[in-house]
Amino acid sequence: MRLGIVASRFNEEITGQLLDRARTEARKLGVEVQVVQVPGALEIPIALQWLAQAGKCDALVAIGAVIRGDTYHFEVVANESARGVSEVSLECGLPVANAILTLNSEAEAKQRIDKGAEGVRVAVEMAKLKASLHEDR
Repeated sequence: MRLGIVASRFNEEITGQLLDRARTEARKLGVEVQVVQVPGALEIPIALQWLAQAGKCDALVAIGAVIRGDTYHFEVVANESARGVSEVSLECGLPVANAILTLNSEAEAKQRIDKGAEGVRVAVEMAKLKASLHEDR
């Protein structure tokens, strides 16, 4: 199984840990991983789409961290990145696990740092489900 991971560099202290956990989980599961890094959460969906269109991945994982600030920008980034991730999954017919954290503070990230690994588990499970459903044809 081949897994594509798109990780944002913005808030790299957090996203780096999420990515490390994701890679570790993929190794445990014996999954081959291709990692693509992008500037921020808003760039994640297009990179996911490019990976899906390349046809080399069985599933994808989106990794990012959006931290609430004093402006409306948080809502825009959180909502639009989530929408884009969902659209890629539905349009491309490929499982995409959303591990883009939406946080009130950097401290909150520590409680959710395993979401990178969880994203890998979800993506692998969904890829296996898709394969099993296609086998029945």
